[in-house]
Amino acid sequence: MRKRKIADGAVFDAVNGAALFLVLIVVLYPLIYILSASFSEPEMVFNGSMWLLPKGFTLIGYERILEYREIWMGYANTIFYTVAGTILNLLVTLPGAYALSRRDMKGRHFVTALLLVTMYVSGGLIPTYLTLRDFGLLNTRWLLLISNLAIVHYVIISRTFFTTIPEALLEAATVDGCGKFRILLRIVLPLSGAIIAVMALYYAVGHWNDYFNAMIGLRDRELFPLQLFLREILVQSQISAEMLASVDVTSAEAMMEKQQIANMIKYCVIVVSTLPMLIAYPFLQRYFIRGVMIGSVKG
Repeated sequence: MRKRKIADGAVFDAVNGAALFLVLIVVLYPLIYILSASFSEPEMVFNGSMWLLPKGFTLIGYERILEYREIWMGYANTIFYTVAGTILNLLVTLPGAYALSRRDMKGRHFVTALLLVTMYVSGGLIPTYLTLRDFGLLNTRWLLLISNLAIVHYVIISRTFFTTIPEALLEAATVDGCGKFRILLRIVLPLSGAIIAVMALYYAVGHWNDYFNAMIGLRDRELFPLQLFLREILVQSQISAEMLASVDVTSAEAMMEKQQIANMIKYCVIVVSTLPMLIAYPFLQRYFIRGVMIGSVKG
């Protein structure tokens, strides 16, 4: 019986390993392809001869991006929205989650139930737009900073984490004369580095990738985040004439060259827009995994 269990475990490990390896290839190949295409000759990418590693190394796509002012303006805006928005999210989410985790808070179950309702029922796009308009948030930076100030799912995950802090520790602090805010600042938050890192990563990625709120609420291009410019390039195929200014379009060959360079610029913009999150994720990976495990059981 024991040998059979060992054999079954070995088979499961082999199948599980093969499945995970297949998933790794499916996920990793597009990233490698886009990165390689951004450094390859446009013609090599266009005719399909480049399928994994770069061919005909060139930096022409990145040179065109460096000359394109709106890309870097959007980059600066996105960095501001991500940093400022994440700080505001944490200032609202963590104290709110801690309050809901306290057993001595009256009505916490009722408040939690109200929050959960918003996860499944929303007013819809038009009421949301009208609300933003009535609060004067349209075409302002505040639109992207406070339109999703606290996400209920993240509040629940944080609340679950705070319930793991020993109650005796908080009671001892109360006996020593600590008030509720002092307990939060001096005891709870220093013990909550993992959940703070996880929430910061969740919110930062959300702000970095957000384009929909900007698309419906911003009209001034000076306020556009990077992802909105990326959407124009990828979805609407709006490659600025400034980026293709040196390409002659008086012949069929020139038209083909223009299309190839435009495609290459798309790959370069994707790399530039995703690079910060790809760099930051490995440093927060251990906290990310722990946060997923915390959120898997909701009390």
